[in-house]
Amino acid sequence: MAHPRERWSYRRSLSRREFLRRSAGGAFALSSAGAFLAACGKASNPTFVPSVGPTGSGSASPTGLPFPLARKDNPVEWPISDDNPPIASGLQPETNATLKIYNWEAYLWPRIAKNFGKEFDCKVEISTFPDYQTGISTIQTGQVDYDIYFPDPSILGKLIYGKLIKPLNLDYIPNMTNQWTQLQSPFYDVGSRYSVPYTVYTTGVAWRNDKISEDIPSMSNPYESMWLEKYKGKIRLLDDYRESIGMALLKNGLTDLNTENPADIELAKNDLLEMVDLVNVKLDVSDYTNVPEGVSWINQAWSGDMVSAQYYLPAGVPVDVLSYWYPPQGGGAVGSDNLVVLNTGKNPVLAHLFLNYMLDKTNAFDNFYNFVGYQPPQSNINPDRLVSEGVIPANLETTVVRPEDFDKGYTYLELSPTGDALWNSAFLEFSG
Repeated sequence: MAHPRERWSYRRSLSRREFLRRSAGGAFALSSAGAFLAACGKASNPTFVPSVGPTGSGSASPTGLPFPLARKDNPVEWPISDDNPPIASGLQPETNATLKIYNWEAYLWPRIAKNFGKEFDCKVEISTFPDYQTGISTIQTGQVDYDIYFPDPSILGKLIYGKLIKPLNLDYIPNMTNQWTQLQSPFYDVGSRYSVPYTVYTTGVAWRNDKISEDIPSMSNPYESMWLEKYKGKIRLLDDYRESIGMALLKNGLTDLNTENPADIELAKNDLLEMVDLVNVKLDVSDYTNVPEGVSWINQAWSGDMVSAQYYLPAGVPVDVLSYWYPPQGGGAVGSDNLVVLNTGKNPVLAHLFLNYMLDKTNAFDNFYNFVGYQPPQSNINPDRLVSEGVIPANLETTVVRPEDFDKGYTYLELSPTGDALWNSAFLEFSG
């Protein structure tokens, strides 16, 4: 197994889950949908009517966006337009081709890409971006010919309506049946018309149990561990405007992680501001090194980063000092990353075949186990297997994501321009 310490000759300053949506000047995060779509050359469609899904989904709402906001109670089946059709069935892969993948840093095992190239007689080129702003801005230019991109559901509507991504022909992706049932046709993309699942993760609390005297899982509200003054200087939050505010919402029993209620966001912001003097909270996205190295003793963390954290422990420190809490009954923050085919690419058939390749049971598990640490939503993966095969130590079994977590959990989704501005403004007041 290629452990994270062996992967690079330099220290990464960015996590695989590093979204940096906090960026004050982030053109993507802070711009209105109109500005985004205008930059895409797709802003002129005032008569856009979203497709209505099987449960009456997709109805327009007064959000300031020309498309619906997907929610569990408002699943969206995205439209397919005549000027952006899926590819036909039965096509042969492109020849003399270079499949171009645009991805987060360290979020795809290079050997998987190399093996795909050998099997389909093509070259595979991986380019990376450090943050969402850079990634989406590069795609928006239309000057690149990347074939595959890795978005999460919080930007899917903009990508679709901006016609930056191609609708999928699932004839080329039979391995969709390997995925969890609820992600074969997720509420944010009913019928998987534009995306397929890549990885899943939860957001919880990680800590060094040899430094912390409290039994965090036994606390009446484990989120309150982040406000324990006795650990001042040793508590860190993820530097992400949705995750930090979302955690404060959950602490207060508010489960709508896409709320646009100013009172809710104000409450969360004030709780975060309290942390500044109370615990001297720090913000970064180095949870995967902070906790094992003792830089932080309590850290908001992504489950996938905590899987990798075991390989950053100093010599002689046992792995069982690491702990991770996510609500055992479900009901915390849960998310997914997805694979999409970009309209700028020159190899749509190979791109579809690559999506299918990554949904293969063996390839998905190997990519997870040997490199990324983020779990694919494969139906054959279960907690007992991950622990028994040594992928995850028993004390970190809580990092495993289960299908029911998506049924009971809360996902960060697209906001209206007004709502997004509220979240950003609150975060900037806290972090600035």
